[in-house]
Amino acid sequence: MNPATLLAAGLAWLGRHGTQGFALSIFLGLALPQFSAAARPALPVTIFCFTTVVFLRLDLAVTAALLRRPAKFLAACLWLVAGPVLIIGAALLVFGRGNLDPGIVLGLAIMGAAPPIMSSPAVAILYGFEPSLIIASVIATTIASPVVAPYLVELLAGSAVPLDRWLLTLRLLIFIGGGMAVASLLRWWLGFARIKAMKANLDGFGVLMYFIFAIAAMDGVTHAAIANPRLVLTVLGCVFAVSAAGLLGSWLVLRLLPGSERFMIGYGTGQRNMGLLVAALGAGVSQTTFLFFALAQFPIYLLPWLLRGIAGRIRRREAADGA
Repeated sequence: MNPATLLAAGLAWLGRHGTQGFALSIFLGLALPQFSAAARPALPVTIFCFTTVVFLRLDLAVTAALLRRPAKFLAACLWLVAGPVLIIGAALLVFGRGNLDPGIVLGLAIMGAAPPIMSSPAVAILYGFEPSLIIASVIATTIASPVVAPYLVELLAGSAVPLDRWLLTLRLLIFIGGGMAVASLLRWWLGFARIKAMKANLDGFGVLMYFIFAIAAMDGVTHAAIANPRLVLTVLGCVFAVSAAGLLGSWLVLRLLPGSERFMIGYGTGQRNMGLLVAALGAGVSQTTFLFFALAQFPIYLLPWLLRGIAGRIRRREAADGA
């Protein structure tokens, strides 16, 4: 068996064990702190790869069908942008920005302003859900993020955290525009039928990228957990609370959508592509903000595994209703 065949088989195997792979990745990242600092420069590369793969897998025919009946699509996009801002904005009003570390305030602002995590469509596919709405919504909100996200970060962070909004916009345009360009070239070269046939391989590639991302993102987390466990537990409580509020809020607000679509929009509401903004901000991110970003990966990595039972019940109920 040649190396290319072995690599394809390995990626396909990873793709078939995606939810377990996501959960395992973050613990391996914690277990390999000696590699985290070395891997940290790879964060922008992995984020660029996620962006490219999501654009690569976009089914233009399905997206066009959604746009012909745009009410559901527009509702999903509006909630994916507004939901996290409302949840985190309300929390900042209750606790007060002045009572929080500026690094934590910026972390919360980035979480609220970032587009949904790029792996949301992959999680929908792993759960066996029809992914068209979440794919189109993630794509649309990600494309809009260079214009929307810098304003939302500034809105949520307030004067406590000075930002160069135009530089952030430019860097986001480079990340997202570059991913779209590479995906377009690959679609032209491979053809969409071949890309669809590579589903398991692309799923596995996503898990592999998340493993590298986890090692890089965990830089300093083990040390912080020992040096300041109270801060770590507080931030973990915050990020899991936002995840839960995103799921619950979507379930209540988007009641006209099918259960699987509500569930995945709720998942995307709570799981945000903070890495896109962190990579774009670069040296402007303090160590505390980077710690917040790192700890925000825990629900992203663990929830696909933890929620698989709920997702299975929703899938079976919809299958029974459609029978």
